[in-house]
Order: sequence, then C-alpha cells, then structure tokens
Amino acid sequence: MFRIHESSPAEAIEEAYFRILRERMADVPVHNHDLSVEAVDFQRWQGHWLGVLVTSWHMSLMLVPGDITGWESVGDNQRRFVKFPAGDFAFLGSDEPEIGEFQSCALFSPMNKFATQSEAVLTARASLMALLHPVAPAPAAEEKRQDAKTSLSRRRFLTLR
Repeated sequence: MFRIHESSPAEAIEEAYFRILRERMADVPVHNHDLSVEAVDFQRWQGHWLGVLVTSWHMSLMLVPGDITGWESVGDNQRRFVKFPAGDFAFLGSDEPEIGEFQSCALFSPMNKFATQSEAVLTARASLMALLHPVAPAPAAEEKRQDAKTSLSRRRFLTLR
C-alpha cells in the first residue's frame, strides 16, 4: 500500500515494529533484551524520509515516501540501490499497514554488540551522519610512496644521531 508521509513517519514506524516484535519476533532467540524499538532522527532527504530503526534484533536505515515525486517502488523483498554522498547502498522493499510502503538497508544484525539503548542510538546517529557525508578520497599512490620515504628518513635520522 503506497502512502505519502507529510510529517515524520517515526511514530508509525515504532508502532509497526512494536507490533512485529509481539506478533512475529517474540519467540525468535536473537533479541538483545537491553534494547527496544526506536525510530532515530528521521529527516527529509530528497523529498522522502530517511532515518534509522533500532530494534532488539536489528538496526536498519529506512526510506519512507514523503512525496510521490522521485519515489521508486520496488515491491516486497526486491532490491534497489540508492546513491548517497557516502556511496551506493542496497535497500529492500517492504510494506507494513502502519507505514505503507518503505525500503530498508540492514546495518547490524543481531544486536548483541550493544550494551545499552543509548549506545545503539548513538551508533544509529553516527551511521546516518556518515551516510550523508562524502567519503574522503584515498591518498594517491605517489602520496603513499612519499609518506613511506619520509618515515624511513625520520627513522634513519633518529637511529643515526
């Protein structure tokens, strides 16, 4: 079901994933019981909503339609690549009654590396910030060779004095 979200979909996302926790995930043994469902930092991005979903079983980037323009429907469990400043990321299509159509990109699963909800939320925020900033270019081969020569020269200087 296609639905446009004119305001942040965070509340609808949390409602959907609390339901999923109760109905589909309750007996699955992958939960980190120190974590809960939380929609983190949903913001406008290219006319749509982008944020991170934290649950006790996974953390994912989420794209939710904010406008009919520019939204690319892909269907349930179908993949599409989305270009961000940090690179291209694969998103899977999904649909839940509370949200409508959306797309997600897994960041962490399972969630056993997180000790607290605040640690998971901070990681979600850092992931979102990294996604929206370009990756610094790798140093050129010549710069690497020059750095290696400089290191050797310093080492030689210190050992020869």
